[in-house]
Amino acid sequence: MNKPIIFIGNGGHASVLMEMLLAQGEKILGFTAPVFEKNCFSLPYLGIDEIIQNYHSSEIELVLGLGMIHPSPLREKLFNHFRCKDFQFKSIIHPSAIIAPSVQLGQGVQIMAGTVIQTNTKIADNSIINTGALIDHDCQIGPHIHIAPGTKISGNVHIKKGTHIGTGATIIQGIHIGENCLIGAGAVVVKNIASGIKAVGVPAKEV
Repeated sequence: MNKPIIFIGNGGHASVLMEMLLAQGEKILGFTAPVFEKNCFSLPYLGIDEIIQNYHSSEIELVLGLGMIHPSPLREKLFNHFRCKDFQFKSIIHPSAIIAPSVQLGQGVQIMAGTVIQTNTKIADNSIINTGALIDHDCQIGPHIHIAPGTKISGNVHIKKGTHIGTGATIIQGIHIGENCLIGAGAVVVKNIASGIKAVGVPAKEV
């Protein structure tokens, strides 16, 4: 039996996830945020994030509803904070996503509508594969990564933790991208990218 869910965050990304889970019949207890906010689905505001510790870790699951538009330590920080207290993060998969049986998913992975993930790909903890992203065979997607809508990733691409791949970017086969990179929207990556780099353009170049 699925456990009740508490959301961390109440922004646009959280709203998409909330609607997805409500449509699947999941029970959402409410959400946390730094201050009181209204929710478009009339879900209750529970308080600041630390209110979660009033619940036993075996009774609930968490969903991290914070989106990510550039490399940011906040998703990783919140995920690790509550994992250290034995809370579990729910992985969410939209029913329209196509995921090969051999794909391996970490904890708290969020796979949005229209995505395709092919054979032997690994998606590590707390990563977002956003709407319409295409990930081909044998890719290694590290933890705390955001693959933005419409991204196309060819086979055997490796992306390390904390990196943001912008909307509509294309990464050709065999490319390695380091930690905490920002790949700009619409970029075409044809060379390896070292950690901490911002790359934009066609072909993508460091800026």
